[in-house]
Amino acid sequence: MSQEKIKIPQATAKRLPLYYRFLKNLHASGKQRVSSRELSDAVKVDSATIRRDFSYFGALGKKGYGYNVDYLLTFFRKTLDQDEVTKVILVGVGNLGTAFLHYNFLKNNNTKIEMAFDADSKKAGTSIGDVPIYSMDELEERMNSSKIEVAILTVPVGPAQVITDRLIPLEIKGILNFTPARLNVPDDIRVHHIDLAVELQSLIYFLKNYDSDDVETSQLEDTLQ
Repeated sequence: MSQEKIKIPQATAKRLPLYYRFLKNLHASGKQRVSSRELSDAVKVDSATIRRDFSYFGALGKKGYGYNVDYLLTFFRKTLDQDEVTKVILVGVGNLGTAFLHYNFLKNNNTKIEMAFDADSKKAGTSIGDVPIYSMDELEERMNSSKIEVAILTVPVGPAQVITDRLIPLEIKGILNFTPARLNVPDDIRVHHIDLAVELQSLIYFLKNYDSDDVETSQLEDTLQ
């Protein structure tokens, strides 16, 4: 069973990895049972939302008992395809890209940066964190033989769309975009935009204009959109 097949709301889908990460921590600590209130306190999502999210998947818990940690962990592992490694590429080995290569999702065993590309010829043929770096001239050749469908984009805003246009025919299905550019892609490609400057400006605005209770409410309302 997957969230795509049963067509759960996108806001719920975005919260599933958060639940899964907390459940992994609970399992590692030996905890057998957890309530929606405990989940709420840990992931900062109200308990009613958690119960509604879980309800899309049927009866995952029992009233008065809560949720079995082992069962939930197994369920969400299968739902999120945690038993299958998803390989991704990274384009743009600047400061942010280098940080990604060093990190390489070490705490997330189902995701791995397989290779990286950069326009600087001096970086081609080197590696960071065991991830090989190739010239942008090799993008099509390497991608055609890799069957990788996900890309992380950490390039300057200028070449972002040009690089995206090169990725489109290479059967890329998802792009995690860290540039301010709003990329134009076909409907069958999903793009998640993460603009760190905008997020920081938003945080500063909330700090100056809302108290802590209002900030939490705003965050929840934004998540539910």
